[in-house]
Amino acid sequence: MPDMQTINADLHCHSTVSDGTMSPRAVAERAYAGGVRLWSLTDHDEVGGQAEARAAAEALGMRYVSGVEISVTWAGQTVHIVGLQIDPFCPDLIDGLADTRSGRARRARDIGEALAKIGIENAYQGALKYVGNPDLISRTHFARWLVDQGHCATIGDVFSQYLSEGRPGYVGHRWAKLSEAIAWIKAAGGIAVMAHPGRYNYTDTQHDALFDEFTALGGRAVEVVTGSHTPDQYRRYAEVARHYGLLASRGSDFHGPGEGRVELGALPPLPSTVTPVWHDW
Repeated sequence: MPDMQTINADLHCHSTVSDGTMSPRAVAERAYAGGVRLWSLTDHDEVGGQAEARAAAEALGMRYVSGVEISVTWAGQTVHIVGLQIDPFCPDLIDGLADTRSGRARRARDIGEALAKIGIENAYQGALKYVGNPDLISRTHFARWLVDQGHCATIGDVFSQYLSEGRPGYVGHRWAKLSEAIAWIKAAGGIAVMAHPGRYNYTDTQHDALFDEFTALGGRAVEVVTGSHTPDQYRRYAEVARHYGLLASRGSDFHGPGEGRVELGALPPLPSTVTPVWHDW
């Protein structure tokens, strides 16, 4: 067994069940090929890929952890909470996720209408062609279509020009409350993890208030090493983990080949100063 601190774990990935480009089985195979030995599929607001992911991982000899990523609205922005070691059959979790998903289709139609107002027609119909699960249509599906149509060179460019807050194609959505998401994860026997906190555009006071509330509600871990964090943020969130007594997680936030900064299996190890979320698994 590898040293617990340096085991190649990836506990944040997506498949076609939400907004990834590969099936759960294909993501498992790519993770294993990249050297991952402890893996979790954490699709957005959906646990429908868990059985396939676990079967594929275990067939490869890779340790599997059931997971999900829940969309939360906090202080007017979207925050993501990963649940690890969940029971994907927990009724409270399943019902909560269904409620969270229910607003995505309406938002997608509104995004299409907003883009049409600036001369980009048929974006909603175009985005649907990239969707594996229509209940989980997202901005990423619009971004793929806009890139393929030549409106932007990269998905990142699409978000900065069209789909982020203040841009012409942005449509807000009210997700679950932080308290609800953590309650669903706890009801399912899981561990609530603050996902990629370096991505959130909060003031220092809001940042501290978010972590204060997260820990008070029973949140137990924070992603320290992620595909969207810089090395400086690895160090910053290692300090946050120590300050709040949180465990540390690691995950690429993989959505598909070429779409992120880090390939499956290529993240650096967690800093030696933190306790891995998997330390007692």
